[in-house]
Amino acid sequence: MTVAINDFRTRLEEAVAGRHSQQHPFSKLWMEGQLTKEQFGEWVRQHYHYVGHFSEWLGTMFGDCKDQDVRDFLLQNMWEEELAATRHTELLLRFGEACGMPRDEVIYAEERGTLLPSTEAFASWCRMVANKYETWEAAAALIVGLESQTPAIYQRQVPVLEEKYHFDDYELEFFYIHITSDVVHGERGYQIVERYADTPEKQERALQLVNRAAKHRWLYMSGLYRKAVLGEEM
Repeated sequence: MTVAINDFRTRLEEAVAGRHSQQHPFSKLWMEGQLTKEQFGEWVRQHYHYVGHFSEWLGTMFGDCKDQDVRDFLLQNMWEEELAATRHTELLLRFGEACGMPRDEVIYAEERGTLLPSTEAFASWCRMVANKYETWEAAAALIVGLESQTPAIYQRQVPVLEEKYHFDDYELEFFYIHITSDVVHGERGYQIVERYADTPEKQERALQLVNRAAKHRWLYMSGLYRKAVLGEEM
C-alpha cells in the first residue's frame, strides 16, 4: 500500500536527518569556531569538486526528463549555478582566497594530487546516479538527499564566520546564496519525488536513495576531517 503523501514526506525528511552532515564532527568543529582558515581552505579545495559538477549532473537529468515542469526547474537550477550574476563556483573560490587558498590549488587539485579519494568517490557516485537512474530517482538522491541539506548547515556556519573570523559579506556570498536558493531547490526536489514515487516500491526506492546519498556525503566529510583535522595522509 502506497504511503500517504504527508507520511512519505516525513519519512524522506527522516532519511535525510538520519545522517545529516550538520552533525558531522567537521561541521561541529566549524560551528564551534574551532577550525582554522587553513582548514576552511581545504574544505573549499574538496567542496569545489563536488559543487562544481552539480550543474553537469542536473544537465544529464534534464536531457533524460520528459516532464516540462521538472525540466523547467532543472534548467532554472542550472542557470543559477552557471549563468547568474556570478557563477557559484566563483563565489566559492572567492571564499577560498579569503582563507589563503589560491584558486589554482583548488581548480587543479586532481592534477596536483591533492583531491582526496573520498571526494573523488563522492563525485563519481553522484555522476553515476545522474547518468544511470530515472529523473525522480536522481532527484531523490541529489536534490533531496544532498542539496536540501545545505541551508541547515550554512545557517549555523555563517554566524561563526562573521563573528569569530570576521569574513565580510563579499567573501561569504557563496553561503548567503545557498541558504536561500537551496531551500527552494530542496522543496522542489521533495515535490518531484512525492509526485513520481507513486507505488510502495518506488517510495522505498526513493527512501533508500536519500539515505544512501546522505551517507555518501557523510563519508566525503569524513575524508576531509581525516585530512584537515587529524592530519592523516590520504
